[in-house]
Order: sequence, then structure tokens, then C-alpha cells
Amino acid sequence: MRTVTSAAAMQRLARRWRAQATRVALVPTMGCLHAGHLSLVRRARRAVGRPGRVVVSLYVNPTQFGPREDWKKYPRDLVRDQRLCRTAGVDVVFAPGDAQMYPSVEGEAFSTWVIEEELSKEMEGRSRPGHFRGVTTVVAKLFNLVLPDVAVFGAKDYQQAAIVRRMVRDLNFPVRLILGATQRDADGLALSSRNRYLVGNLRRQALVLRQAVQQAQALVRGARFPPAAAWLRSALKRRIEQHRDARVDYIEFFHPETLQAMRQVGPGAHLALAVFVGKTRLIDNGRL
Repeated sequence: MRTVTSAAAMQRLARRWRAQATRVALVPTMGCLHAGHLSLVRRARRAVGRPGRVVVSLYVNPTQFGPREDWKKYPRDLVRDQRLCRTAGVDVVFAPGDAQMYPSVEGEAFSTWVIEEELSKEMEGRSRPGHFRGVTTVVAKLFNLVLPDVAVFGAKDYQQAAIVRRMVRDLNFPVRLILGATQRDADGLALSSRNRYLVGNLRRQALVLRQAVQQAQALVRGARFPPAAAWLRSALKRRIEQHRDARVDYIEFFHPETLQAMRQVGPGAHLALAVFVGKTRLIDNGRL
């Protein structure tokens, strides 16, 4: 396995692979890898086979964090991540620094952004202004540097995947997107690098996100008529905030492809929610 830290070196390597007609899969991550990330690596390997190449990017992208978010304390462990990637059969780890991804040239600051203006308005986009501008920009840069045939994203970040899919379509990136299923611990909590912030009782309280998704599924599938989104949202909010340290950021019901909000929630709709458990903000989602 090789580790590349230079953007120019990564692009040279990718061009060499393209000249050799070698298929390439990219798994973009912010590091602090867990079993969910490694499941995406396995999907990437299946997609390109051998002698295809699997690239995992390890980069905590500052432009997708707000001013009061956890960019500075976001967990980082490059040595551990490299070891996990090597064991998983990754060919290249791309681990650039900020100066490589957002360079200033002759004193002129980085000033070009990729912005999706429709799917990014609600949910994470409303709660975290500027977040998706950072996501789409860094993903576009990774596509240009790694030149992947395939890119694998996780379904836990459902809105993000939909936005990247729209960007690929609208900007004609020659990349096939694969969405890997959300991976969970045995108790149902969706795997996340931020789960390590959850200590003691906070970890137990965090299970309410998955429980809320399951409650919504039961209510929708058991109803004679599609329930109103406002009623369903209130029911889930009451359930979640019975826990002392849990506070709802949003609960939304929407069409799984267009992300358009629904007033009546029937089977096949999608639910996404964000909840603060203590100071840790967690997300989850599910098909109803």
C-alpha cells in the first residue's frame, strides 16, 4: 500500500492508471475509520476487481465545518487508519494537508466553490449553512485528483449522497456512484467517528435515533391512511426528548429521490433526523 500526500502526485498516479486502462474506485473519508468505512472499501474492491485500484482519501475537510463545530477536535489517527487500510487491501491512501487541497497561489487565496442549489436547501443545509458547499467542492476536487471510475459513499449521510449524485449528473463527472448500506453496532447505533464522543449514559441515550426511525416505520406501515408529517414529527420528538440529554435538531420526511418534503407520509417515504445527545450531533435515516 502506498500513501500519497501531494495533490499533484495523486493526479499523476491517477493519469498513469488511466493510460493503462486500470479501473479506479475512490472511498472518500475524513479518517478515524471504523467498520462502516471498511464495508465501503469492500464494495469498492468488488466494483473494480483486480488489477483495479482502490483509493481511500483521509482528509478532515475544514470547509464543511461551521465556525462553532468540531473541526479542530475531530478525531484524527493517521497511523491507525493506514494500518486498517493496509489490512483491508487498499492500494493507495490519499492523505493531503489543507495547503494541498486549498492552496494560496502568489498570495491569492483559494476562491472557487462548487455549489448545489436545490437538494442542499433543507435538513443539513438549513442546520449547517455552508456545509454542502464544502462537501461538493472537496468531492469535486477529489474526483479531479483521483480520476475514479467508481466512488463509494455511505447511506448514513443520505442527503450528502443525493447531492453528490446530482453534482455528478449536472457537471458530467464520468463517475459511477455506489451507495453502501449504513453499518450499525449490535445495539443499532449507526457507526460514526463521532460516536467516540459519547461517554457512559450518553451512549445509551444515543440509541433513541434508531428507535425513532423504527417507531416511524411501525406507525406508517400500520396506519390505514398516510399520517400527517406534522403529527408524526411531534410523536418522534416527544419520544426522543424524553431522554434527558437528547435534543432534536430536525426530523424530516421526504421523497427518497427528489428530497421533496411530504405533508402526508406513506410507505416508501424517507425519514432523516439529526439529534444532539449532550454536545454530540448525530444523524440517522431510514426508508418508511
